[in-house]
Amino acid sequence: MGLNDETELDSTSLYAHSKSNIVRLTVAQALSGANAVVVYATGAIVGNMLAPDRAWATLPITIFVLGMTACSLPAGMIAQRYGRRTAFLLGTVCGVLIGLVSALAVLMGSFWLFCLAMLFGGAYAAVVLTFRFAAADCVPLAKRPQALSFVMAGGVFAGVIGPQLVTHTMDWWAPYTFAGTFMGQAAVAALSAVILVGVRLPKPTKKEVAEGRPIRLIVRQPEFITAVTCGVVSYLLMNFLMTAAPLAMRMCGLSQESANLGVQWHVIAMYAPSFFTGQLITRFSARLVVMAGLVLTGISAGIGLLGVDVTHFWLTLILLGIGWNFGFVGASALVLECHRPEEKTRVQSFNHFILFGMVALGSLLSGGFLTAYGWNTVLWLSFIPLALAVFVLARSEMRRNANA
Repeated sequence: MGLNDETELDSTSLYAHSKSNIVRLTVAQALSGANAVVVYATGAIVGNMLAPDRAWATLPITIFVLGMTACSLPAGMIAQRYGRRTAFLLGTVCGVLIGLVSALAVLMGSFWLFCLAMLFGGAYAAVVLTFRFAAADCVPLAKRPQALSFVMAGGVFAGVIGPQLVTHTMDWWAPYTFAGTFMGQAAVAALSAVILVGVRLPKPTKKEVAEGRPIRLIVRQPEFITAVTCGVVSYLLMNFLMTAAPLAMRMCGLSQESANLGVQWHVIAMYAPSFFTGQLITRFSARLVVMAGLVLTGISAGIGLLGVDVTHFWLTLILLGIGWNFGFVGASALVLECHRPEEKTRVQSFNHFILFGMVALGSLLSGGFLTAYGWNTVLWLSFIPLALAVFVLARSEMRRNANA
């Protein structure tokens, strides 16, 4: 059996390769995550440069998220039928395409070609977010939160690689700002593919392909509704504020370098807690970790309302990142409690479909509200979904305590 063969591994063989798989998935998370960081650091700015109307500046990022939405279910279907690694490698092809097509869009000055590139990027990001579930498959049940969390920690390095890639390459192809960055983005995606080739995961069994409860029954579970609501709100608010922040900083007279550093520290804050989030979930429960994440997100918006200098923006982005980590990783752990083994890829991909559909809406609204009403309005609006998530989570906890 060759190293690169995706075969029918039993649980003992799978666990024997768990360390190698998790390391590879973590490295791939770092490289692939840098791809998304480049999008968030440059998407609204390039959109503002190329768009026929400034209100459309964040449309490329919205299309990026729509690509995540549209490709979540197909990615799950491919993983269920042909294996997760096949889905991973197809995703990296899209990762290369976003870089090449984005560079071409800048050279041609084409806003709509740039939007097409973002669609490929969204497909790549949809696949990348399944890395954490693949890691959970590699370990026994009790260690799944830690494995999931550890792979997410690879995003710490994405938070360094992405912004530095932007800072050091954005003027390489003058006067075509960011064209060199997008070429570097394609190279990083290709390197990620090389890493993922060595991942060894079991092919789906006939039971996993053919059996399992109908999805309509699974999504009616109160636990699933709670997990999806908290995941959606955590991700939506992170995307809603992060999409607007770099452009808001420029509108407030701050430099591109300050915006890049703000995004860098935000992404580091998104993923650095993953080194211990799994342990927190095991010790205190996923629900308490999610609640802590929602509270931190609220505090981040509150700090943003206090001022518009560099310090306020950076503190807002850092706390927003930590809040996202607790909320999203905790919600992901809750999703693992909602399905049987043969249902995992369908349930996880459907969770992503709902998640990114709502995030796309938030991304689209972000640019319009920012340009029409300002940064403070964007911050105030974030408290509405936040209150909803806190209510749903608190009600779920009360129901669990009543049934205990």
